[in-house]
Amino acid sequence: MLSSNRRIVYLLIVTCVGQVLLISAQVQSKAGVPVLENVAVGGFSQVQRLTAWFADSTSGIWSHYFALRGAAIENDQLKQRVIELEGQIQAQKADLTRTQALEAALGLQQTAVPLLQAARVIAGSPSPDSMTVTINQGSEDGVAVDMAVISAEGVVGRVIGRPTSHTAQIQLLIHRQASAAVKIERTGAGVGNAVGGASDPPMHLEQVPNLLDAVRPGDRILTSGLDGIFPAGFLIGTVEKADLANVSRRVVTVRPAVDFGSLDIVLIVKPRPAGSAK
Repeated sequence: MLSSNRRIVYLLIVTCVGQVLLISAQVQSKAGVPVLENVAVGGFSQVQRLTAWFADSTSGIWSHYFALRGAAIENDQLKQRVIELEGQIQAQKADLTRTQALEAALGLQQTAVPLLQAARVIAGSPSPDSMTVTINQGSEDGVAVDMAVISAEGVVGRVIGRPTSHTAQIQLLIHRQASAAVKIERTGAGVGNAVGGASDPPMHLEQVPNLLDAVRPGDRILTSGLDGIFPAGFLIGTVEKADLANVSRRVVTVRPAVDFGSLDIVLIVKPRPAGSAK
């Protein structure tokens, strides 16, 4: 009985809805369009408008994403190029500091500016005592042990160990076992070796000549090239303290030119092939 009453109620509802739809189809709006058609068109218009807005928003988001990604890649390439050019400028300055007059007097061919190959620092040693970093260039990229590594600011260190195909380990110049033969930019005189350590500043000079004015605070320290690893004329750092009065214990501390805590892109110094043009 209850089921029969429900069927009657449903039938009445369907009949009423049908009547309303028929009337709406016959009744016209002020624009002369049937009300039912006007409502249907309006509803579909809203759906189309919402769909178009969503499609435009999605397209705009993707366009902005690809534009930003392209800009980031371009900025990274420009940054690497700037560092390469700064390294080349430093190499040119180093070449100019060499004893060109002596070379000309002896009829020697002037030393060519070394080739510079950019590499990115991809890892650092977790141990502060190790003072090494890893770069994304290796043996297949022409990197070999004991090649010097510089940055736009100055000397970074040298390649140690055996490089893998596409990675190599760099011993930083502030490593306690690292050293480089150096000279004073002001006088051009050799003043021993710059050695790394755990002090502040993290470098000092050893084997300094017994001359009170051989080194002064503020002097710029350059590589002398006598160690056979670092080409002459590259910047090491600046003398921060120079105490030469005590002959048995001369103290000369050096503040490195390179910020070793923020290394990103470095330059590997590669020798030019024999007979290559400058």
